Amino acid sequence: MNIVILGVPGAGKGTQAKMLSERLKIPHISTGDIFRNAIKEGTELGKTAADHIEQGKLVPDDVTFGIVKGRIGEKDCKNGFLLDGFPRTMIQAEMLDSLLGETGRKVDIALNIDVPDAEVIDRISGRLVCPSCGANYHKKSNPPLEGGICRECSARVLQRKDDFYETVVKRIETYHLQTKPLISHYSDKGVIVTVNGTGDITGIHDRIMSEVRGHTR
Repeated sequence: MNIVILGVPGAGKGTQAKMLSERLKIPHISTGDIFRNAIKEGTELGKTAADHIEQGKLVPDDVTFGIVKGRIGEKDCKNGFLLDGFPRTMIQAEMLDSLLGETGRKVDIALNIDVPDAEVIDRISGRLVCPSCGANYHKKSNPPLEGGICRECSARVLQRKDDFYETVVKRIETYHLQTKPLISHYSDKGVIVTVNGTGDITGIHDRIMSEVRGHTR
């Protein structure tokens, strides 16, 4: 089963993708994780990605597609994969359709996690991360210790540049302009599945699994 996950930035795609990957026994391919690792390592890919991400823009189509093409060509994707963060534009969607079509495959499900803009702005702009151990926090729902100290390793937590309020708003504007049209694209193909992404993580996941099972019967 080949699945792509859609949704506004901060909708919880990464969290649900990991859970879904484990349940369905297919690899979770996150372009965001790939870019963040490249940025951390200071590679050329990382420098290109950082220039765009920090401004709330999408990484160029050809760069992202090259990464995805190589990854889904690996052996562990033979029986399916879960794409998180790609496609994000109509051009990318058409690239993916063409690539899969070369081997007789297609996108089986396009999972759209629906969350209101106001909620995701609050989610993302409140996120904090520990640069030392990687622990995640939130200014309101899961704050670090007083003074911004990590509860796990006592380092001072920080906010990623792409989580700044202004950047978050720009990311959401970019989503509505470039990525949201993919909902219609996959709806026309009869593979779109939209799930309410508000509430607790387990409840959202149960809704997703119910929809996925129903779609594959």
